[in-house]
Amino acid sequence: MKHILALAIACAPLAATADPLPSWNETEAKSRIIAFVEGVTDTGSASYVSPADRVAVFDNDGTLWAEQPVYFQFLYAVDRLKEKAAGDPSILASDVLKAAAAGDMKAVAASGKKGLLEIVEVSHSGMSVDAFIADARAWLDSARHPQTGMSYDAMIYQPMLELLSYLRDEEFTTYIVSGGGVHFIRSFSDDAYNIPAEQVIGSIGKSGYMVTDAGPIIMKDPGIVFIDDAEGKPLAIDTRIGKRPIFAAGNSDGDFQMLEWTTTGDGPRFGMIVHHTDAEREWAYDRDSHVGRLDRGLDEAGTRGWLLVDMARDWEQVWPHAR
Repeated sequence: MKHILALAIACAPLAATADPLPSWNETEAKSRIIAFVEGVTDTGSASYVSPADRVAVFDNDGTLWAEQPVYFQFLYAVDRLKEKAAGDPSILASDVLKAAAAGDMKAVAASGKKGLLEIVEVSHSGMSVDAFIADARAWLDSARHPQTGMSYDAMIYQPMLELLSYLRDEEFTTYIVSGGGVHFIRSFSDDAYNIPAEQVIGSIGKSGYMVTDAGPIIMKDPGIVFIDDAEGKPLAIDTRIGKRPIFAAGNSDGDFQMLEWTTTGDGPRFGMIVHHTDAEREWAYDRDSHVGRLDRGLDEAGTRGWLLVDMARDWEQVWPHAR
C-alpha cells in the first residue's frame, strides 16, 4: 500500500509550509479551527488544555475518506463473498447472500442493515485476524473504485490529513471512532492517517482463541458483538479512551451522539461536521442519502455551535493529488 501521508506532504507547495491547513480555503471554517487549537494550546489562555486531555476523535467513512456509492468495507465484503462462494456455493444460504454474490446491489440495498450485516458476517469470518488484515491490505492495493477508478486508499481527504497532522503537531492524540469494522480499518489506518491500530475504535465481530500447530491465533467468527454507531460511539470512547474528547469530527447522523457528548463537556470544545456539497469533485448528499445520511445534524449544527464544513466552499483541494 502506498503511504498516502508521504504523497500528501510531497503535494503541498513549499510556500505554504507555514500554513497548517494549506488545502483549506481562507474561510470561517479554517479560522475557527485554528483559533480553537491556538486557544487550547496557549498556556497563557483561559482556554488552555493540558496535552494529556487533548483528545480528538474522527469518524472514518465520509469524514476521513469517501463513502459513495456504498461503504468501501462493504465492497470488500462482496468481493470476498464471491470468492468464498466460488469454492463453496453452500455459503449462499439466504436471498441477500445470493443477491450479493450475483452483484444485485438493488436487492442488497432493499435488505437494509440486517442484510448488510449478514454479508459482512459471512465474508469476514473463518480466518485469523492477522490473515484478515493482510487480505484487506492486499485488496486495498489492487481494488479500484467503480466510478473514479482510484484506489480506495487514495480516496482520502487531503484537508483532513492536514487537520490530523496539525492536531498531532499541537500534542493532540487522534483516534478513529467508526461504524466500520475495527480490523478492516486497522489494515490501513497507520499508512493512510498515521493513526496506529491501538487508536482505532470500530464495530466488533465475534472472535475466538485457537491454538494451532503454528501457535495460538485469534479467529474471526460469524456474528456481531458491538456496532460502533450513534449512541455506541460515546460508549466505546468511554470504554476505550476513558476520557471525554475535546474535539470531534463526523459527517452523518451516526456521529451525532459523539459530537453531542464531546461538546457538552466542561471547558473548550469543538464539534465539526463534513458536509458533502461538492458534486463536481466528490459527491453532494445529505438528508436523503442511503449512506452518510445527514439530517438532524444539519438542522442542529448551528444552534449547538458545531462547525459545518462546506466541502465545495471550504476545501481548495479534495484528494491528495498535485495541486
